Amino acid sequence: MGSKQAGSGGSTGGSSVDLKLEIVVIPVSDAERAKEFYGGKLGWRLDADYDNGRDFRVIQFTPPGSGGSIIFGRNVTDAKPGSAQGLYLIVSNLAAARSELLARGVPISDVFHGADGKYDGPDEAYIFGKIRVTGPDPEHRSYRSFASFHDPDGNGWLLQEITQRLPGRVTGNATFASVNDLAQAMRRAEQAHGEHEKKLGHRDDNWPEWYAAYMLSEQSGEAPPD
Repeated sequence: MGSKQAGSGGSTGGSSVDLKLEIVVIPVSDAERAKEFYGGKLGWRLDADYDNGRDFRVIQFTPPGSGGSIIFGRNVTDAKPGSAQGLYLIVSNLAAARSELLARGVPISDVFHGADGKYDGPDEAYIFGKIRVTGPDPEHRSYRSFASFHDPDGNGWLLQEITQRLPGRVTGNATFASVNDLAQAMRRAEQAHGEHEKKLGHRDDNWPEWYAAYMLSEQSGEAPPD
């Protein structure tokens, strides 16, 4: 889920049929080892483990707060193990997410961002073709800070920090995928409201409405309340 918006060649019309991306297939060489990594180490929810006892096994896991899942197993795909790259996990607090993975014993890169204007080909050393630079985005902009890790087969995952969506990314009423996402949004609203009260020069008793407007603006990409 990068920050690049759809090009002019894409359709802008709405579809009459919901198309919900639900499953991504991960090619692995050892289903049991992968199950231990995604369930035991990452702590993802095990949804299914079906084995016909002969030539087919499918295992499904769902990351915390995610509407989509992954599957892997035996004879699920003929893709080369480790060939799945650039798999994005969106987080609202990159530092906290990275710390949790480290606590679980998962090797993960330092936080990094892409150097503006410096492109040199898309591979492991780059992000969106931009040279990786150690540390979070200097302005702490949404979509700009990352950390990466791999499963035992080398399939590559990226944590991407998003705290405010670009316009058009969310339609209708904003929702939060987990209690943690909602709590983080409330903390950001609390901090922003403190700055708002400083500008006012007095206490704002309508803070619930202000919090609500601020949190909805983050989700929809609209301007925050004045």
